Amino acid sequence: MTVLRAVAVLPVLTATCAGFLTAPTAQADNRRLNDSVVANVYTAQHQAGCSTNIKINPKLRLAAQWHTNDVLRNRALGGDIGSDGSTVADRARNAGYDGEVAETVAINPALAISGVEILNQWWYRPDYHAIMHDCANVDIGVWSENLIDRTVVVAVYGKGDGGPPVPAPGREFGNVPGWTP
Repeated sequence: MTVLRAVAVLPVLTATCAGFLTAPTAQADNRRLNDSVVANVYTAQHQAGCSTNIKINPKLRLAAQWHTNDVLRNRALGGDIGSDGSTVADRARNAGYDGEVAETVAINPALAISGVEILNQWWYRPDYHAIMHDCANVDIGVWSENLIDRTVVVAVYGKGDGGPPVPAPGREFGNVPGWTP
């Protein structure tokens, strides 16, 4: 009877395991979270009396992305210095940003993090609080990534970019990449 039962269960078990092995991995889109961080920094600056409007800078976003991925995968890291010894200024310069920069990092030991949790980590640290409220920070780049047991959010702030703009690939008017009629 047990051999017969094992023979009956084996195809079901094989199909189930094959489904897990071939299932696509989920890819999170953290754009809303990243944009909410920008909105929260904008609000914090205006509550501090700033009249400037902080704007997203793709160079700073790239620097934030590099550090986010580094901190996510190197658990010994817990702040501003990268696994290669790089600082926020090094990463911003390597991304093409030519200006003074600062950084805030939030690490949550869970799959997700909310805007409130990010603000709680940053608001009550005097150095991060000062960065968020600095009216001279006119550019920002935010990036976040998740693993099943860790979420990292990095915001890189800039006081103005003197470097050339990031070149974008050329495109004819009306030509949408990846679309064919």
